[in-house]
Amino acid sequence: MAHQRQTGRDGKRSAPSIRRALRREAPTTVGLLVDAEDFAAMRRYPSFVFEDHSLYLQQVEAMLRTLNGQGMHASVALFDPEDYAEYCTESGLDPDERASRSRFTAEVAAAGATVAYTGQPIDTLIPLLVSRAVRHATWEYATMMLAGLGDCADCGQDIGRAAFDRASHLLTRLLDTAGPGTHHVVCSTPSGSEQLLAVLHTEREAGGPVHLDSSEGAEFTGVLAVGVAMETTGGVVLRTSAPGRPDRVHGWRLDRGSLHPLTAGEVFSAYCTDADTGEPVSPESGVEYCAGFDIGSDEPDTHH
Repeated sequence: MAHQRQTGRDGKRSAPSIRRALRREAPTTVGLLVDAEDFAAMRRYPSFVFEDHSLYLQQVEAMLRTLNGQGMHASVALFDPEDYAEYCTESGLDPDERASRSRFTAEVAAAGATVAYTGQPIDTLIPLLVSRAVRHATWEYATMMLAGLGDCADCGQDIGRAAFDRASHLLTRLLDTAGPGTHHVVCSTPSGSEQLLAVLHTEREAGGPVHLDSSEGAEFTGVLAVGVAMETTGGVVLRTSAPGRPDRVHGWRLDRGSLHPLTAGEVFSAYCTDADTGEPVSPESGVEYCAGFDIGSDEPDTHH
C-alpha cells in the first residue's frame, strides 16, 4: 500500500504530521548508567524512578531497538553520577530534575564521547561505551597537559604544539614503514601519577594508503606527544596481522622525542609479562616477537 500523507484542505501537510517527521529527523542520545554502583548512586534522587539495574538495561535496550526500527538515529553516552552532581552544582541546576539529566546528557554528547546504536546488544554496547569514554578522558587530559606547558624559554616555540607535531611525524613514519596489513598500535607513557594509554587500529593494502580513524589518530598522537614533551620513557608496541602469515609484534622505547627499536628479546619480555603483577605470561601461539624496525627520521628534533 502506498504511503499517504496527512494533508489539510489546502494540500499542505498537517502540523502533527510535520512534528512527527521532525522527530524522526532529530537525533536521540540516551545517558546510560552502565554498572550497578552508578545506578545505585542515582537512586538517591526521588525523580529517578527505576529500581532494578538489570531491568533498567533491558528497558533501555528495548527503547533503542524501537528508535532504530523507526529509522531514528540514536546514540548512547556514559552517564557518570559524580560528574553529573558536579555539573549541576556548577550550573546551578537541581539534580533531582529530569530536565537536568537531559541537559547533562546533551553536554556529554556535545563533547563527542558517544557510541552510535546500530542494533548491537546492550552487553556489546556497554564495553564500547566505556572504552570510548576512557579514550575521551585520556584525550582531554593529554591536551590539557600539552596546553599548560607554555613556550620554550630559548626559542619561544609552543612546547605542546611542537611535541604534538613531533609525535604526529613519528606515528606517520611508523605506519609508513610498517607496510601492508592490519595494525594494532599501543602507546603507553607515564605522566605524574597517571599512566596514559592510547590504542590505534589501522589497515593498509599493498601499495595503498593507510586507513586511519581521525579521532583515534588524534588521541594516540596526544598521548605520544605528552611523552615527547615531558621526556618520559614510554613505549610503543605494534602488532601486525596479514593473511597467510603469523602475527608479528614489534616494539620501541620512547626516549627524548625519538622511538628507539627494542630487541626481539625485549619485545618478548614486555609482551609476555603481566603489567600489574610482573609475573610471566605464556606467549601466544602463532605470534612472532620481533625487534622494532628503524623508522628513520627526515625531520629535525623539535624537542626543547
